Amino acid sequence: MQILPDTHLPSLPEVTLRALEACQQEDSYRHISDIISTDTALVGRVLALANSALYGRPNEVRSVEQALLRLGTERIRNLILTASLRQLLFDLGADQWQQLRDFWRHSLTTALMARALATLTRYRSSDEAFMVGMVHNVGELIALKIAPDDKQQEYLDQQAEIGAQLATLWGLGPMAADAIRYQQTPPRNIRDASHLVKLINLSTRLALADASGIAAAGTVFSISEDLTREICLRINHEVASLARSLGVPLEEDYNGQQGSHALRQQVIRQAMASQVLSQPPEHASVAELLAATVTNLTMLTGCPSLFFNASGSLLTLTSASQGECPDMTVAISPAMSLLNSSYQQRQPLALAGREISVLDEQLLRLLASPSLIAVPLVADDTCHGVFVIGVEAKDNGMTMDLARLFAVQLAHLTTQQQVTARGQSGTFDRALATDLIRRQVHEISNPLTIIRQYIYQLRNRLSDGSFQEELDIIREELERAGNLLVQMSEPRSVDQAGTEPATLNHELKALYDLFEDGLFRDTGVRGTLSLCEDSTLLASAQAPVRQVIINLVRNAVESLPDGGELTLRTAAPVWQQGRQWVEMIVEDNGPGIPEAIQGQLFQPVHSGKGASHSGLGLSIVKQLVDDMEGIIGYRTGKTGTSFRVLLPAAPHMNDEVT
Repeated sequence: MQILPDTHLPSLPEVTLRALEACQQEDSYRHISDIISTDTALVGRVLALANSALYGRPNEVRSVEQALLRLGTERIRNLILTASLRQLLFDLGADQWQQLRDFWRHSLTTALMARALATLTRYRSSDEAFMVGMVHNVGELIALKIAPDDKQQEYLDQQAEIGAQLATLWGLGPMAADAIRYQQTPPRNIRDASHLVKLINLSTRLALADASGIAAAGTVFSISEDLTREICLRINHEVASLARSLGVPLEEDYNGQQGSHALRQQVIRQAMASQVLSQPPEHASVAELLAATVTNLTMLTGCPSLFFNASGSLLTLTSASQGECPDMTVAISPAMSLLNSSYQQRQPLALAGREISVLDEQLLRLLASPSLIAVPLVADDTCHGVFVIGVEAKDNGMTMDLARLFAVQLAHLTTQQQVTARGQSGTFDRALATDLIRRQVHEISNPLTIIRQYIYQLRNRLSDGSFQEELDIIREELERAGNLLVQMSEPRSVDQAGTEPATLNHELKALYDLFEDGLFRDTGVRGTLSLCEDSTLLASAQAPVRQVIINLVRNAVESLPDGGELTLRTAAPVWQQGRQWVEMIVEDNGPGIPEAIQGQLFQPVHSGKGASHSGLGLSIVKQLVDDMEGIIGYRTGKTGTSFRVLLPAAPHMNDEVT
């Protein structure tokens, strides 16, 4: 039975709606990913895309978190919107809706159970166990969307094999496919099977909350009955809590028509708002953009609108959707009007239920409407103005939602247009500034070129290979600095230096000698280099790896003003989240990181190392590690600080040399 990797699968509309709303409201990446992780259909779409050939490295993602990190926030948003549109195409009957809700509860319970058991039994990746638990019965989901007939029964009979086939297509590996394939095998037959097979088999049984599942826990993992019941109780509470947060009813009969209607309305609103703002005037200034938006807002809501531009302490009426715009300027003050209140509170407000001021009456007459709503335009923590919309006296919730969504998207456009306007304003001055930058870069590049040439000549005169290697490092870093300067003057140029795959041990050896002669010697720091014997070939290029090493070592040295010990260690291969990594540890015996800045350690804030430090070093390290799809963490205390960096190993790294 042939199954496509990106087959269309139904989700609970409440879950899709929450994910779409989270994207619209620009919630945190973690919140969005938590919602996606609760739904089998969404997880399947994420895995199918993340492990596709579009990313050049298929079959490497083995958990939902890895998939989301690879896709990035913007692709996740597009995926959710597409999934929402597809969801509207499913026309399920009452019985099918009930089955879909029960399917969702069982899948989520199995996934949470698999993660808990993975932690309890020390499986190497609890995230992988969760993900396989979430998709273990995807074959049943495929059957659910088919009308009841002989073909549906065929899918149900083969649902485990279909799930295993999809796991293979999604690049989850043979162990995940086997875990799905043998999910219903009797417990006595899997006692010596692979760990993941046992986890999924037992989790599916415990999710059914029957006595046979409790007994199976003792057979498969020798877990006591009391502990098993406690785990089941905790997981059931967690599922109920998640269902409440997503608006999914568990205790009564379920019909998804109401949720589908709410999802349809949200999709229509977002699509309409996107269409209205999809083609702003080319090269328009911010003022021109805002002047044109009132007509767009009226097209979107079907209601007459005004826009008051904020400037200094005044709100000035700059555009109207009906007729000429009268001369009207309002002082920003703690008055009673809806306009002033919305501006000061930075919140959309409705006139209904409020005491009407003179200004409110004027606006009601201008718009010839029985009531008003006001929606502020807030971008970069600045309120640029307020839309005032004429509405009916009641039932204006839809208009409020559309206007709020319109303002959010317009705020993004406004920010972009401001950047563009700043870049296009003062053409002559800008040309002079660009020419000055180019001259300065040229003046800086000249001595860099001379230094590189002297290094090249000096290198050829030396017979010691280690000195030649150190000079090569200096020359390459000077070339990279020169390329960065060129990029400052020619933004379209691309730095191709240092793009060769890096070997971590090699980079540490080369840089360590420079550290000993420079950083360590002058500061009284004693360094130790401990390199593993296995291959440390990375999937990353040399330049960012070197920058991470240099920044972490410099940061450690600066935390030891009176001297101390610094250790650099590597380990490979390291397995985590179902993936092969190379590990680097940078450890010092300093006083530790102050507790006050630990929560913002990887953000560009003031550091705890003195006034001469901007605190940018670790934020740069975090960005570089993220760009390389790596992981960074730290441990700190009174006896010192240790940074642990995991970087993706190159494919077939065991065939390489250190």
